[in-house]
Amino acid sequence: MGHLYTKMKVFHFKEKIDSLPKTNDKILPPIHVRIKPTNVCNHSCNYCAYRAKDLQLGKDMVVEDFIPEQKMMEIVDDLIEMGVKAITFSGGGEPFCYPYLFETVKRLSKANIKFATLTNGSRLNGEVAEIFAKHATWLRVSLDGWDDESYASYRNVQKGEFTKIMKNIENFKNIGGKCYLGISIIIDKKNASHIYELIARLKKLRVNSVKVSPLMISNNKKKNSDYHKPIFDITKEQISKAKKEFIDDNFEIFDAYHEQLETFKKDYKWCPYLQILPIIGADLNIYPCQDKAYNLDEGLIGSIKDQSFKEFWFSDKNKFFKINPSIHCNHHCVADPKNKLTLEYLDADKGHLGFV
Repeated sequence: MGHLYTKMKVFHFKEKIDSLPKTNDKILPPIHVRIKPTNVCNHSCNYCAYRAKDLQLGKDMVVEDFIPEQKMMEIVDDLIEMGVKAITFSGGGEPFCYPYLFETVKRLSKANIKFATLTNGSRLNGEVAEIFAKHATWLRVSLDGWDDESYASYRNVQKGEFTKIMKNIENFKNIGGKCYLGISIIIDKKNASHIYELIARLKKLRVNSVKVSPLMISNNKKKNSDYHKPIFDITKEQISKAKKEFIDDNFEIFDAYHEQLETFKKDYKWCPYLQILPIIGADLNIYPCQDKAYNLDEGLIGSIKDQSFKEFWFSDKNKFFKINPSIHCNHHCVADPKNKLTLEYLDADKGHLGFV
């Protein structure tokens, strides 16, 4: 299998990249859209970025918001018609708490568009699990605790929830189908010394991949660095040991723990990726990325409450340049390295392209 997390995917869509600058009047559809169908969640993670007081992310989120069924079907039909390549469902809330998720993915499963989801795994069962197993491209379960007691502490749920989710993961794999099953582990001071044992358990459950990432506690880079400094070495040791022992043709470990711990400063003035991978919130607002979702002051591109997504997208291109990353985005940004590559590509001197 090729690289799943490569930053180079976008360069397979040259026409889209060339259409991005403000000087190009053309507006092409996004390649990938992330939909937050609901802000309701059945877990209460103590590190949840959308509910953290010290992060700009999620500061204006209304927990009760969800996308009405009819509007969701309109959105899905628009994305299919526009030629969008992929959809990912995520939070805000827990996608499997969305009451119309099955109807939504059933519609997608009949179309020429790939779909995936993030989930806590607690409701990964029944007919909705089956349709994801058979038709989704990938599904990623978020984990933090390594046993029932630790998991309950992280998420304010009853003891036994971890065991249930492990069983859901096992059953999901037993369904068969093409869905690539991944796990996302957010590393903090409590679980840093348990990463190896958790990955070992997941390997036995036949998951396809594990991604490890750092907990973000603040918009301030120094606070994040200071938090992780005492656990950095032991975390890297745990990850290294797991990679040496477990990686094979059917199992990968993606180490993102080193990323975003150094600086959040941006020196570019427009964001290419908001035209490539926009966010549709449960409030029917459009945001540039998952790191600015539900920030109405600095992250709002527009709204589709009174218009379709297709109508919104193909109107006035100036909306894509409202956000200046050098001013508005000095915080964690998952798209930052991809933006830098894209901007470097676009800035290449056309008169010297042959001198590779």
